[in-house]
Amino acid sequence: MNTEHSFTLIDDSNGSTYKLPMLSGTVGPDVLDIQTLYKQTGMFAYDPGFTSTASCTSTITYIDGEAGVLLYRGYPIEQLAEQCTFLEVCYLLLNGELPPKAELEKFVDKITHHTLLHDQLTDFFNGFRRDAHPMAIMVGVVGALSAFYHDALDISSKEHRDLCAIRILAKIPTIVAMSHKYTVGLPFMYPQNKLTYVENFLHMMLGNPCEEYIPNPVLVRALDRILILHADHEQNASTSTVRLAGSSGANPYACLTSGIACLWGAAHGGANEAVLNMLLKIGDVSNIDHYIKKAKDKNDPFRLMGFGHRVYKNYDPRAKLMRATCHEVLTELDLHDDPIFKLALELERIALEDDYFIEKKLYPNVDFYSGIVLKALGIPSNMFTAMFAMGRSVGWIAHWDEMISDPKQKIGRPRQLYAGATRRDVPSITDRGDVSA
Repeated sequence: MNTEHSFTLIDDSNGSTYKLPMLSGTVGPDVLDIQTLYKQTGMFAYDPGFTSTASCTSTITYIDGEAGVLLYRGYPIEQLAEQCTFLEVCYLLLNGELPPKAELEKFVDKITHHTLLHDQLTDFFNGFRRDAHPMAIMVGVVGALSAFYHDALDISSKEHRDLCAIRILAKIPTIVAMSHKYTVGLPFMYPQNKLTYVENFLHMMLGNPCEEYIPNPVLVRALDRILILHADHEQNASTSTVRLAGSSGANPYACLTSGIACLWGAAHGGANEAVLNMLLKIGDVSNIDHYIKKAKDKNDPFRLMGFGHRVYKNYDPRAKLMRATCHEVLTELDLHDDPIFKLALELERIALEDDYFIEKKLYPNVDFYSGIVLKALGIPSNMFTAMFAMGRSVGWIAHWDEMISDPKQKIGRPRQLYAGATRRDVPSITDRGDVSA
């Protein structure tokens, strides 16, 4: 990062000029450094949603939405998803480089032997109603991790932060699977160290004590790829929430809980569940034309979910990979004739060929395909956001660790444009009148 040039602001009212540094990263647009803006001008910047504001310096993930580029530590998502496992990508996001074979084996071994939860922590599940949303359970149980693993909560210690990262990656799949088992009234399936990370999760999620769960390698690879594609996405709402919570010095489990709560919002992590609900609403291939017309009508509230993306103005680079994975899974399970999947594939065909969708660049995104794949795997739709959280946990903890390690980090304190009442004196109760009049 360098500051070789500056930007001059001119106040039209009096001709005053103010110089602000311009910062350049390794790739992407330059950034106007406005840290001294208030001191120089007495004014704040106004940016609802912070869509034009860089809140931090990061070396983890880079997105170019116009070009459809997503890089983890400089590596294209396409190469990582095709050539690496999820745990290799986890190591990369946490440490900055892909692991040599010996390092990867040690990393995997550590995670494998931390998947079991403290036995008393499993009692927490009994405090929830059986019909509780799995994300509500996750918020409670992940937040409680700090009460059971408080032996390593010194955030100034790199050793403690690394151990927290291992525990989070290891235990969140167990919590996700237990959240599902609890809500459907089935016994918890404990992790098995002989299984890989994704095999172990599928065993805990879909297995039962009556018979051995035999993982299907095609399905294992599909879920592994979903986790890779959701592992990080730069300064999105939940990651920014984790960073903001962490800026106060809160422990990592509390910070991740804040990220889970943010992800739970329908505008963020609920997109793939919304795709499945949309498909169920359309119901049958014969109804597609009707709903396509509704989607094209700007006065109709109906929207096709899983098409287009706020960040990617062209094709979502993750969608191409998920599309291939989706077809692999449907072929493996012989589901191409299933009514819902036939409906999804016909919608995909229309979106890729219809001039309206092409002109507006409303291509199927990663949520469209991941929702279809998760349903094919047997994951209930109310678990989709929890699955998202499982994949994104590594991104959250990587950003948290990066922020804590940054000597320039300070507690977050966004400003506001105040539009309320100006100063006024409190009247006596007899002089206040009728506020409902």
